[in-house]
Amino acid sequence: MTENKNVILSARDIVVEFDVRDRVLTAIRGVSLDLVEGEVLALVGESGSGKSVLTKTFTGMLEENGRVASGSINYRGQDLTKLRSHQDWAQIRGAKIATIFQDPMTSLDPIKTIGSQIVEVIVKHQGKSPKEAKKMAIDYMDKVGIPDAEERFNEYPFQYSGGMRQRIVIAIALACRPDILICDEPTTALDVTIQAQIIDLLKSLKEEYGFSVIFITHDLGVVASIADKVAVMYAGEIIEFATVEEIFYEPCHPYT
Repeated sequence: MTENKNVILSARDIVVEFDVRDRVLTAIRGVSLDLVEGEVLALVGESGSGKSVLTKTFTGMLEENGRVASGSINYRGQDLTKLRSHQDWAQIRGAKIATIFQDPMTSLDPIKTIGSQIVEVIVKHQGKSPKEAKKMAIDYMDKVGIPDAEERFNEYPFQYSGGMRQRIVIAIALACRPDILICDEPTTALDVTIQAQIIDLLKSLKEEYGFSVIFITHDLGVVASIADKVAVMYAGEIIEFATVEEIFYEPCHPYT
């Protein structure tokens, strides 16, 4: 992995451990990777290979019993493994590195209107007044393809379909104005045609806003359509890191 002046996030020799009952389990074993500005890096591997655990270290969202035991995560000159307090992480999480999760229902508050959830984020991360934020929120809803955004602003998550809810989660992530967007299998819970629409939406938003993407998936079709680079994970290690063409046409590792 070459040092590159455009590397925006660089993980080196990351080891993640969990305390489970009386034992220490190592979930991530000496992983290193680079994310280049403006690129889409796909993290590919079977369930349990450590994809989500690795990206949680970038936002300080490991479970209580987990920790980064060694290694460094350099984001624009700052070592994220040194951050301890909730206040420190609040400067990074959402604001600089945002995450879209697999199930939009767990990301949205079921008792708040869709519009109010987007407005809240705009007020917090962009410092706008509630009135300005409402106008911007409707714009974001339009951008992510919600029909009749103004009318649907005051509806609740249960009134939206799965695909629409995922679009709202993307709108909320955009409202944070992130530098890096982590997509944790954002299309798994959706049917195939909606999956394709969400992938196209992410691609066009990436062009427009210029953020970098880490895309977690085990669907190689998705990888082929969206990724620039691919990191293949197996049992907590990255066993192959290459461009998307090399992974598909000249894979080096038997697992790949």
